[in-house]
Amino acid sequence: MSKRNSQAAKTAARERLRVEREKQAKKEKAKRKLIVAVSVVGALAVAAGAGFLIMESNKPEYWEQAAKDKLVKPANTSGENGTTVVIGKDSAKKTLKLYEDPRCPACASFEQSVGPTIKKDLADGKYKVQFIGAAFLDKSLLGEGSRNALSALGAALNVSPGAFMDFKEQLYSAKYHPQESKDDFKKDSYLIEVADQVKELKGNEEFRKAVEDGTYDRWALELAKTFNTTKDDVKGTPTVYLDDKKITAQGSDSAPGTPEEFNRAVDAALKG
Repeated sequence: MSKRNSQAAKTAARERLRVEREKQAKKEKAKRKLIVAVSVVGALAVAAGAGFLIMESNKPEYWEQAAKDKLVKPANTSGENGTTVVIGKDSAKKTLKLYEDPRCPACASFEQSVGPTIKKDLADGKYKVQFIGAAFLDKSLLGEGSRNALSALGAALNVSPGAFMDFKEQLYSAKYHPQESKDDFKKDSYLIEVADQVKELKGNEEFRKAVEDGTYDRWALELAKTFNTTKDDVKGTPTVYLDDKKITAQGSDSAPGTPEEFNRAVDAALKG
């Protein structure tokens, strides 16, 4: 090979190498731009996500917001904020006060055992019944079933006092009252299923709408406040008073667990 041809070959090889290096440099530059762009987008996405989570965490919890809603009082209530729920004959001179939490298993046992006696006494005019609803188990067990059930009870009370009492009876029944650890009452669909066992509530569209819309959610919160602020000696639920006298099982600070104990305590209070 001549010296001239050898020099030409070397020149051509260097040119091919230069072109290849330029191509590679362009690829590397493009790759770096892409990496930077993806990193920026990722950072923005993370920031947006964090912002969304912060916004969500700063949103008022549902029942905190419900506390600011317009107060709608159910029919058949009285007193400030409509939180006095008294059912019975006007001729009855005594009032039996029931402090109960819808999720309370002890309340369910009490209602299943003593409830029929109270229902009969109410019909006979022996006393009126005042219901003071609590919702402290939503806090201790976590959930919202007590408040949601109180709201549904408000919807039933708006239909009639009888519907309220019958619905309450079903909520505490062995068939429908959930275990303490389960928050079934938080589901509107479950409350409506229970209400379908009550003649006045079955297929009642106004009642159903009130439950699903949370019409009486604010009222439920106001009712629960009366439990928290009572001056009666209430350490838990169920607690029972006949006017200003606490009704307890003999030798105990707890509510009577049987009809016999209940009748004995009530009769003693009436005589005293």
